[in-house]
Amino acid sequence: MDFRVLNGVVLHVEDLGPADRPALVFANSLGTDFRIWDDVVARLIERFRIVLYDKRGHGLSETGDSPYSIDDHVADLAALLDDLAVENAIICGLSVGGLIAQGLYASRPDLVAALILCDTAHKVGTAEAWAERMAAVEDGGIASIADAILERWFTEEFRESDPIALQGWHAMLTRTPVEGYLGTCAALRDADFTEEAKQIAVPTLCVVGEEDGATPPELVRQTADLIPGARYEVIAGSGHLPCIERPAQLTELILDFTEGNNLV
Repeated sequence: MDFRVLNGVVLHVEDLGPADRPALVFANSLGTDFRIWDDVVARLIERFRIVLYDKRGHGLSETGDSPYSIDDHVADLAALLDDLAVENAIICGLSVGGLIAQGLYASRPDLVAALILCDTAHKVGTAEAWAERMAAVEDGGIASIADAILERWFTEEFRESDPIALQGWHAMLTRTPVEGYLGTCAALRDADFTEEAKQIAVPTLCVVGEEDGATPPELVRQTADLIPGARYEVIAGSGHLPCIERPAQLTELILDFTEGNNLV
C-alpha cells in the first residue's frame, strides 16, 4: 500500500507495472474505490505503468473538507501525477472519474496523452436530481439508496446470477464515508465541461455499457459528438461499471484504442 499527502489530504495510491511503459491512470466512480479496476488491471499490467488511486472521501483516502468542487478532485489527480513524475498519461475515468479526466485535460494538458471516458459525460445529471439524492443520503444514509444505485450500476442478469458479488459491491458502496459521498455529489452537481469538451485535442475513446442506468448510451454519445474525432463504443451486456461486468471487453477496447493511436 502507498499513501501520499497531496493538497493536504492523504490519498491511497498504487503505482504498478513496468516504470518504463506508458502510464495508464484510472479514476473511479462515485461510491467506489480502485478495486473496481482489478480485472482490467490484471489484463494490462505487463503493457502499461498502472496508476490507481482512491479520490478524496473514498476508499482508504482521507475525506478532507467537504463538500468538494470538481476542481478539488482534478487538483488531487494533477498533484498525484506530478508527485509520481508522470507526464503524457492515458487517463481512464469512469463516471465522475471521467469528469475529473476532462477537467485534468482542461487545466493540465501536459499531463494527458489520451482520454478514455468510460460511462461518463460532459455533464452528469441535473441539480434537482443531485439535490434529491443528497437529501436522501442525509436523511437515511447511503444504505437507503444502495439498492437503487446497484440497479443502475449492474444489469439484471449480473444482479441475479452473482448475488454474492453483488453483496460485496453493496458493502463497498455503503462503506463509503458519507461526507465523501455527499461532497462528490456536490462536485457532480456543479460540474459542466460542455464547452471544454469541444476543445479536447488528444485521442479520445468514449465507451458505455449498453444497459447503463446512470449515464445511458445516448448521453455518452452526445459527449463523444462534442469531442473532435472521438471514438464511441457500446459494451453489450453491461451496466454502469463494465470494468466489473465486462472487463475482457473493456480491456480489448482499451488495447485497440491505445495501439491504434500509437500510445503503446
